[in-house]
Amino acid sequence: MMKVRTIASGSKGNCTLITNSRLNFIIDMGISYLSLKNSLNKLEMTPDMIDAVLITHTHKDHIMGLSSLIKKTNVKCYIPEGLYEEINKIVPSEQIVIIEDEFDLETFHIQLIHTSHDVPFSVGYIITSEDASLVYVTDTGYINQRYLKKMKNKTIYIMESNHDEKMLMEGPYPYYLKQRVIGDKGHLSNHTTAGYLKEIVGKDTKYIILAHLSEHNNTEELARTTLEEELMGAGILDKEIIIAKQHEEGPYIEV
Repeated sequence: MMKVRTIASGSKGNCTLITNSRLNFIIDMGISYLSLKNSLNKLEMTPDMIDAVLITHTHKDHIMGLSSLIKKTNVKCYIPEGLYEEINKIVPSEQIVIIEDEFDLETFHIQLIHTSHDVPFSVGYIITSEDASLVYVTDTGYINQRYLKKMKNKTIYIMESNHDEKMLMEGPYPYYLKQRVIGDKGHLSNHTTAGYLKEIVGKDTKYIILAHLSEHNNTEELARTTLEEELMGAGILDKEIIIAKQHEEGPYIEV
């Protein structure tokens, strides 16, 4: 059994809750401590009940509230060794756990996906608990083929669908920023993510959560429609698609 809820997703802050009967943890802490507390309160939980924080990378929208959470709780911060120098500036050494490319967190088995973003040592995760599995990938320009093989037929996908390429290129961003977003160390577009998902979703897949949508270069309708069209073209018709939001929690999914 695994339960998953996106608490916030977007350029202003990211945080996702994952639980089972043994452990509660979050991926990223890019929101304020108060926002996390208020969100957990809706589930009759408190920040003290969070056992671990997994960090994808050190951009502000993924670690903004980490310092406050660390000061107010005894939570452990799990990071690849390459993030230690930056994270240790805000997290005491005794609350940092260095992880390998595969490790166990109680009854969760976790594999790292090394992503391609304009910050060192960014990662995503493949998470398994009993018969349930989750892929979490945001903030990357592309996904290496060797990881796509490992990502196939998981129960839940939380995947970045950041921008519509036409909206981005015709929009107000300066040229250098457009090139950053669309480049190999930027963000996944609707079209690119839909193409990946078409290849990796399988019979065991129940939910696809599209995450980290741009507020300027995308719409929920475009992200959803692009994915639906790709899946329909591949004869995949039975998957529930959810759009993760910046200022609103997603449904509390149990698989």
